[in-house]
Amino acid sequence: MKTLILALALLGVAATGQAQTRVETPKPGTPLRKAILDALRVPVQEDLGQPVQFKIDVLRVQNGWAFVRGIPQRTDGGAIDYSGTGYQISIDEGAFDDGFCALLEKQGRTWTVVVYSIGSTGVVWDTWAADFHAPKAIFE
Repeated sequence: MKTLILALALLGVAATGQAQTRVETPKPGTPLRKAILDALRVPVQEDLGQPVQFKIDVLRVQNGWAFVRGIPQRTDGGAIDYSGTGYQISIDEGAFDDGFCALLEKQGRTWTVVVYSIGSTGVVWDTWAADFHAPKAIFE
C-alpha cells in the first residue's frame, strides 16, 4: 500500500512537471491572455502615443515566459497612424513591417515586457531565447 501511494505521488509530481514545461496558447478571453496583452499594451501605447489593441498571430507561453507576434491596431480595428512616431523614418525609407513581436516574463504575479519590436523587417526574436534565457519552444 505504501508503495502504491509513493508511486501515485511520484506520478503526480511528474505530471505537474510536464504540465509546467509544455507550451500553451491561451485562448481569447482567458485571464492569462488578457494579463499578457494588458502588460504589453502599456509600453506599446506609450511608444505609439495612442490606444492600441492587438491582432494576435502567435501567443505561446511556457514556464513563466510568453512570446507574442501580431499587428498593433487602433481600438476600432483600423491601422495605426505612425505619423509623428519614431517609426515614420523607417516607413519613409520602406524598411517597416506593420507587425510586432514581444517577449514577456512573469515576475511574481505580474507579466513584464522584457523586449518588444514594432515594424522590424527581419526575425528579431531569433536570438531572444539565448539573450534572455527564455525557452526556445515558445519561438518555434
